[in-house]
Amino acid sequence: MKRRLVFSLGLLSCLLFSVQAFAIQYGDPQAGAEKFQDKGCVNCHREGGHSTVPTFPILAGQPSDYLARSLLAYKKGARENPIMQGQASGLSEQDIHDIAEYLSQQSTSLAVVPGIGE
Repeated sequence: MKRRLVFSLGLLSCLLFSVQAFAIQYGDPQAGAEKFQDKGCVNCHREGGHSTVPTFPILAGQPSDYLARSLLAYKKGARENPIMQGQASGLSEQDIHDIAEYLSQQSTSLAVVPGIGE
């Protein structure tokens, strides 16, 4: 009984730690780079999502699932910001996933501040 429990816990641990290896990439980062330019995202968030204006967040290096969920929330009206709701309304779900994947692969200047969020 104890042996089975140890084995089960070990197997569960392996599965939990390997989930990232099975992450699905929904977007095409190359298409996302073009769409980021063509859809006007670059006007506020700058090249590669490296905004220098505090009112426009730095998007470079953010997780693609976070970016996609955020854009979908703006598109559906669940997240309120008139500018972003207008921008997101013209994006298809594929556009959103492509842009999110592109931005997630950009280097970032964001840093974790020790003591914040711990």
